Amino acid sequence: MTRLIIRVGIAIIICVAIVLVYRSLSRYSLDEVQTSLAMIPGLRLVTAALFVIASYACLSGFDFLALRYVGKPQAYPRAALASFTALSIGHNVGGAALSSGAVRYRFYTRWGLTPDEVAKVILFCGATVLLGLSMLAGITLLLMPPTGETMLQLGPEARFWLGLAFLAYPVAYVICSIWGRPPLKFRSFRMEMPTTPMCLAQIAVGTVNFGCVAGALDQLLTTFTDVGYLQVASAYVTATIAAMLSHVPGGLGVLEATMLVLLPASASIGALVAFRVLYYFIPLMIGVPLLLISEAYFRRQPPMPLQEASRQA
Repeated sequence: MTRLIIRVGIAIIICVAIVLVYRSLSRYSLDEVQTSLAMIPGLRLVTAALFVIASYACLSGFDFLALRYVGKPQAYPRAALASFTALSIGHNVGGAALSSGAVRYRFYTRWGLTPDEVAKVILFCGATVLLGLSMLAGITLLLMPPTGETMLQLGPEARFWLGLAFLAYPVAYVICSIWGRPPLKFRSFRMEMPTTPMCLAQIAVGTVNFGCVAGALDQLLTTFTDVGYLQVASAYVTATIAAMLSHVPGGLGVLEATMLVLLPASASIGALVAFRVLYYFIPLMIGVPLLLISEAYFRRQPPMPLQEASRQA
């Protein structure tokens, strides 16, 4: 029964993803997309694409670390396949913990993880997301030059205290790992605090991930506005939080609207369209076929011998 529910869930996610590709692209005419891309120099598009690739590489690091945390390490290509497929869909479908979590469950249970261990992987990755957002927000607020104050309508003192508030979460996270925090318990579920080196790795890979996303946006926006990287990064963090709270699939419209409000009027929707194509649409159009191919591949595999299943478990 559980397997049937998971299969139905996967089928629904795939259908929703296909519908979202159509709905998302239909918001912009082909001429709009072509015009916005034509206005951006080729070198900027290439560097933005490289930042996007670096971001997804960091995201695969989330899963790679999480699998080591739960005691079921996998080869990096496996972790990268599950991570990219899950997140390329989850970023667009929305409710990433559920949508990408269902895809992760599909991959990892085949590779010997129990449902509890998959849940721990999802929670670990979620914590890494929050750590990365908090670190990047704190760093940009504390280092932002005076010219960036008008963008967020914050004075130096307000930026200083808000920056420290964002940094408090990663600092507290590391302190808890050093001093020892009681495990998270819910009925039979038990999740221990990661080791200090693991916590530091989470903070590092999470921060670099969001730094790369902001870098991609900065490369595309440079064509239309002269705001600096720190301003773009602060606006992106704010827009990402707004998109997460809105629960709109892929933050569609919320991300763009927030960025346009926070950035100067010279910022163009064209750069944001190009960003959505690079960071959301292209990965989704790769991730959905990957999921379908993996489903077909695993269906054709013979059942795992009992001895091998016991060894992997």
